[in-house]
Amino acid sequence: MHFQWRQHYKNLVLLAYQSFGVVYGDLSTSPLYVYKSTFSGRLGQYQDEQTVFGVLSLIFWTFTLLPLLKYVIIVLSADDNGEGGPFALYSLLCRHAKLSLLPNQQAADEELSTYYREGFSAQHGSSPWLRRFLEKHKKVKTGLLLVVLCGASMVIGDGVLTPAISVLSSMSGLQVRATGLQERSVVLLSCIVLVGLFSLQHRGTQKVAFMFAPIVIIWLFCIGGIGLYNIVHWNPRIYQALSPYYIIKFFRTTGTDGWIALGGILLSMTGSEAMFADLGHFTSASVRLAFITIIYPCLTLQYMGQAAFLSKNMFHMRTSFYDSIPVVGSQAVISATFSIVKQCHALGCFPRVKIVHTSRWIYGQIYIPEINWILMVLCVGVTVVFGDTTLIGNAYGIACMTVMIVTTFLMALIIIFVWQKNILFALLFLLFFGSIEAVYLSSSLMKVHQGGWVPLVLGFIFMCVMFIWHYGSRKKYLFDLQNKVSMRSILSLGPNLGIVRVPGIGLIYTELVTGVPAIFTHFVTNLPAFHEVLVFLCVKSVPVPYVPPDERYLVGRIGPRAYRMYRCIVRYGYKDMQRDDENFENMLVMSIAKFIMMEAEDVSSSASYDIANEGRMAVIRTTEDAGTPLGMRDLSGLADSISTTRSSKSESLRSLQSSYEQESPSAGRRRRVRFELPNEDTMDQQVKDELLALVEAKHAGVAYIMGHSYIKARRSSSYVKKIVIDVGYSFLRKNCRGPSVSLHIPHISLIEVGMIYYV
Repeated sequence: MHFQWRQHYKNLVLLAYQSFGVVYGDLSTSPLYVYKSTFSGRLGQYQDEQTVFGVLSLIFWTFTLLPLLKYVIIVLSADDNGEGGPFALYSLLCRHAKLSLLPNQQAADEELSTYYREGFSAQHGSSPWLRRFLEKHKKVKTGLLLVVLCGASMVIGDGVLTPAISVLSSMSGLQVRATGLQERSVVLLSCIVLVGLFSLQHRGTQKVAFMFAPIVIIWLFCIGGIGLYNIVHWNPRIYQALSPYYIIKFFRTTGTDGWIALGGILLSMTGSEAMFADLGHFTSASVRLAFITIIYPCLTLQYMGQAAFLSKNMFHMRTSFYDSIPVVGSQAVISATFSIVKQCHALGCFPRVKIVHTSRWIYGQIYIPEINWILMVLCVGVTVVFGDTTLIGNAYGIACMTVMIVTTFLMALIIIFVWQKNILFALLFLLFFGSIEAVYLSSSLMKVHQGGWVPLVLGFIFMCVMFIWHYGSRKKYLFDLQNKVSMRSILSLGPNLGIVRVPGIGLIYTELVTGVPAIFTHFVTNLPAFHEVLVFLCVKSVPVPYVPPDERYLVGRIGPRAYRMYRCIVRYGYKDMQRDDENFENMLVMSIAKFIMMEAEDVSSSASYDIANEGRMAVIRTTEDAGTPLGMRDLSGLADSISTTRSSKSESLRSLQSSYEQESPSAGRRRRVRFELPNEDTMDQQVKDELLALVEAKHAGVAYIMGHSYIKARRSSSYVKKIVIDVGYSFLRKNCRGPSVSLHIPHISLIEVGMIYYV
């Protein structure tokens, strides 16, 4: 027991150490520009000690109430199985109240071990009237989704503004020593550093974190020590400014000018949302430990030290701290942006992009090339166009406060539906923190014409992209759902389905979790032949961060046993790694074989086919060897044996297969096995025949059938809908990664069926 506790604390300290390199860079570099931005406007006219004391009091209580009390103490407790961010909160809400707009959800998803929080019962909870109201009205669900998309788009906006302000403020510090350095040179140097920063991202969060962690820690101890020195040397009475009395006195003196200056003070808490969004890399305990023990005391001393210095040197706004490491403050939000985009993509709110997992051992550490280079171009553009940290700070403040308000709103719902507390606690949380954030946001909005328009434009563009993609994808799914083939028509065709059944397995990709998709009838109408074994495969996302491997595969039967038609649903969480699994075909065959054996043991289901049981699925544990009816013989490296497994293919097709495997590294790495059916006299003959047919079909080859869809708005649709579907959604589909690439389907085995969807 003592050893376990010792190991636990060792891991906790290690994670806390690593968090400095990823999570806290933004917060740690805020002292570079907070005072400069605050006094850049009309507040610069109030150059006296009392004004400085009032600004410090505002910074201290803002830093205490929002990053410390709201995020570290409260919000970090609302993690979704270790994941944070607006979409993590939304996912948590969708599971504890029926608020999700994901189209292909099933009751079986609620049986996942990670679906509900421990001890939660869906039938109970506080404020049932509010739950019924939210679940009943689709417009309310859409509004909630728009709020979440707004928060997510502003996080992406942060990913543009944070590197720009961090690097530019640090490069501007060079002018303190090199007085002859011109503004254009500073902007050019900043752009070079930014390009270098984004070029490093492909190496992964882990490597960047280990490089930055010691730098951030040394930086924090240095600025904390310098702050303490400034307090003692310049103005030991600065501690009096910690009293809220100076806030009241500040606004009495400055009035409207002080209110407008709040846009600079709020920069002291930028990075708080990234602290929550990056939670997936660490644990809430490690993030809390780092913040409470080092971040909070060091930054408080630094802000007090700067205030002590300024109270006696009002004409020296720039300090020696500009000579910091510029890229440290950017990594937190860049990593958070990658995580947010991954979550949006998994939950159907972002076009398909390439997601590279940079660590084999740590979940959630990802790199998205397309997003990385888009951020780089936008970031360099903002730096060149503005070239001033004050203007970028105005934009930064709006983005930061919008994300915070969205989090506050979602947390109020979490308190009601997930924590199951009285609605009064949620209202208290919403009013207290929401009112503080609303005051800061109102101050920031006064500077829209001074750079504040940037996050509004960026947020609107990203929000439109996400909503258009979600809307088009949902319309496409509903079209599939309305046009699926009825089981009665399938049964009327007989076991051969009225077509020629050829050797092999046909994997038909579909988003439907029940019924037969229209793509199947479209295919056989034009080519009346299909494979001996049909598997309707649905790869879908579930609103949980991770799905345990043993709960990933759901397998069921379509039609009677003689039809040889199955359905397999593969479930992934929004943080799961959809690997290019070399053994996917083998795992799929083993899962179907296990299902056949499980069904045989259930006498009631195997005796006769009942159409009422259509849609019944069984969870297949892929990591257990128990109950495996098939044996596997590894054929990797045996060229002669490989050719025998493809004996049903023509010589020319086998030649193409061989050439493709030689040119494609991923295909060459695929594990080749031969399934064997053990000789067991106790096995039922029907079961044995079905397993034998499955094995022979696998050896004959696997073909992947996927729809190549064209989505168009109906002629009777409104003009706005035609713009959204025919222009917006069509553009996104043409310029994002294809579904076959995202699903890692071997190109040589892919058959695409063209279809037009009128939605």
